[in-house]
Amino acid sequence: MYTNYSSVSEYIILGLSTRPELEKFIFITFLIIYIVAIIGNLMILILTNIDPGLNTPMYFFLGFLSFLDICSTSATLPKMLTDYVSKTKTISFYGCAAQLFFFTWLTSTELLLLAVMAYDRYVAIVNPLRYVAIINRKVCICVTTAISITGSVNSTTHTSFTFRLPYCDDNKINHFFCDIMPLLKLSCADTYLNEVVLFIADVILGMFCFLLICISYVFIINTITKIRSTKGKQKAFSTCASHITIVSMYYGAVIFTYIRPRSSLSLEKDKIVSALYAVFIPTLNPIIYSLRNKEVKDAFKRMVRVIVPKISTIKINKVQLTL
Repeated sequence: MYTNYSSVSEYIILGLSTRPELEKFIFITFLIIYIVAIIGNLMILILTNIDPGLNTPMYFFLGFLSFLDICSTSATLPKMLTDYVSKTKTISFYGCAAQLFFFTWLTSTELLLLAVMAYDRYVAIVNPLRYVAIINRKVCICVTTAISITGSVNSTTHTSFTFRLPYCDDNKINHFFCDIMPLLKLSCADTYLNEVVLFIADVILGMFCFLLICISYVFIINTITKIRSTKGKQKAFSTCASHITIVSMYYGAVIFTYIRPRSSLSLEKDKIVSALYAVFIPTLNPIIYSLRNKEVKDAFKRMVRVIVPKISTIKINKVQLTL
């Protein structure tokens, strides 16, 4: 066991690039991405909660996915953007631990949620007559609570194992946020046990979820092929297309970052891939779901039809009061 202390009181986060001439470009790019991610996911979250047409388990899970994306991008990007403005690029020891905990918690929960969403589509397509009995709002709340607790347990394990290590001299994190592998590189102790725990946890959590998703889609595809009408096949597949797209991108990035041989580790490559699943995928989620989903687009149009007349009425009233 290692001593429960560290001589490092703060870390320096190097960011995506150490070249000063790129800092302004990176700042503007990621500021725009963050704004788009917040607005897009917030729109999905609002629509799934207020629109009666989206009052189904499928959209309950989609709303929860948007909530996780808002939180996960907010766990990393505001600090990163602040660093580019302030030029200090430092984070306290406990601030780094908190960032690692929340980001790992949210990404772990999202992995589990994607598996739950696949099972939801399995029940809806393979066993539609029992869908309401199997997947109802009470079940949705219980499931999201359970996967959130599981994600927090996984995150607590990784955070405690990472920050129990002694950090003696180097405090420069070669990343744009506090992630596990860059922190392990800074430790002046043997990190083999940490890497084993990380690998086992990610294989159990990631591969179990991925296996459940694959099994669900085997049955889904088998059922869709038996549908006689082309329109029926298209409708069934359209409810899964967005989810398949997100799963492919998300799992591809996570597997590349964590579940691979130690000899192939490269922090420079990790930063790019981490930006994919930590920043770009949460930004793309609402775009993919809204563009591919007719019900979401219809709900957005209904919301606009309600909001625009109200705004016009408010403006007219202000003009009348001014006169």
